[in-house]
Amino acid sequence: MTNPTPKPSPSLLITLRVILGCWLCSSVAFGATYNVVNFGAKSDGKTDSTKAFLNAWSKACASTNPASIYVPQGKFLLKSVTFNGKCNNKGISITIDGTLVAPSDYSVTGSAGTWLEFERVDGVSIRGGVLDGQGTALWDCKNSGRGNCPSGATTLAFTNSNNIAIGGLTSMNSQMFHIVFNGCQNVKLQGVKVLADGNSPNTDGIHVQMSSHITILNSKIRTGDDCISVECCSVLLADYSIGSLGKDLKEAGVQNVTVKTVTFTGTQNGVRIKTWGRPSNGFVRNVLFQDAIMVNVENPVIIDQNYCPNNKGCPDQASGVKVSDVTYQDIHGTSATHVAVKFDCSSKYPCNGIKLEDVKLTYKNQPALASCNHAGGAALGSVQPE
Repeated sequence: MTNPTPKPSPSLLITLRVILGCWLCSSVAFGATYNVVNFGAKSDGKTDSTKAFLNAWSKACASTNPASIYVPQGKFLLKSVTFNGKCNNKGISITIDGTLVAPSDYSVTGSAGTWLEFERVDGVSIRGGVLDGQGTALWDCKNSGRGNCPSGATTLAFTNSNNIAIGGLTSMNSQMFHIVFNGCQNVKLQGVKVLADGNSPNTDGIHVQMSSHITILNSKIRTGDDCISVECCSVLLADYSIGSLGKDLKEAGVQNVTVKTVTFTGTQNGVRIKTWGRPSNGFVRNVLFQDAIMVNVENPVIIDQNYCPNNKGCPDQASGVKVSDVTYQDIHGTSATHVAVKFDCSSKYPCNGIKLEDVKLTYKNQPALASCNHAGGAALGSVQPE
């Protein structure tokens, strides 16, 4: 998991500049449409509409033909809810024209783990809409240092699910993580927006674990923690980065990751690999960071294998995560610090197969610096800093 303490950097902004066709458009002919209002949902933002949404889901899930659920304009209050499969069809389309809001009292959902969850579903798509986790009060509690705050709820989670498509969705003010995929296969996100203040602790934008074939396109993420965090995954095609590995001794590795055509603006980190400084059998291999633009980024290119928050549980230990075959290609822009490229690898398992090709990063209109510990590889073409 990622660092539960807020980061000192301002809010994070990442723009993924990929324009593709309408992959959310489907040739599947959907049958009945279930409007949540017809099941008793109220658009006043105050009346609990959880039961109405569950009833609409039950109808769509029971249908033997692909079905649609419609959420009209207005605000709909929902408590923690799980939409369960397995359904009788593999095509449920959820169209949201309004806003779903969590209870303003974080004690209602703060200990639930997840606000909106889909479990064991197949072929679900979500189009449009706003999810408002109303997490500001919980952030204030955590940042106050009182120590009696719940951990908070993830806004939207998919667990053990396949063939998921999300387009045009906005997640704002999540109590904790915004969107999580755990044990999922074949997921596509496009045109997603994630919004939270820079002081919002542990509000990762998109978190992926134990999943494969994840595609994230043309999305904007501005939050208080990792824009996208990847943990224990393989065969991943994504448009961002990797973080927080090796916390446990036995942990699955990360491999076959492509991060491309991305712009980082004012972020704390750019393309990053982060592992805990403690024993682990995990690994990171076959990673390509390509066509990235940095605009005033504190750590544009970084491998940090000595992650040890608050110096608890891992001081003076070497990371067991083996990092190999990582390529940085066409990385350009400006660093907010003098050291733009930092490879701080494990002293026990040094990084190997690191390649830099066509890299140019400057600091205050001057060449930036590089720092390298326990790493080996090659520089190809023009590379600055050397």
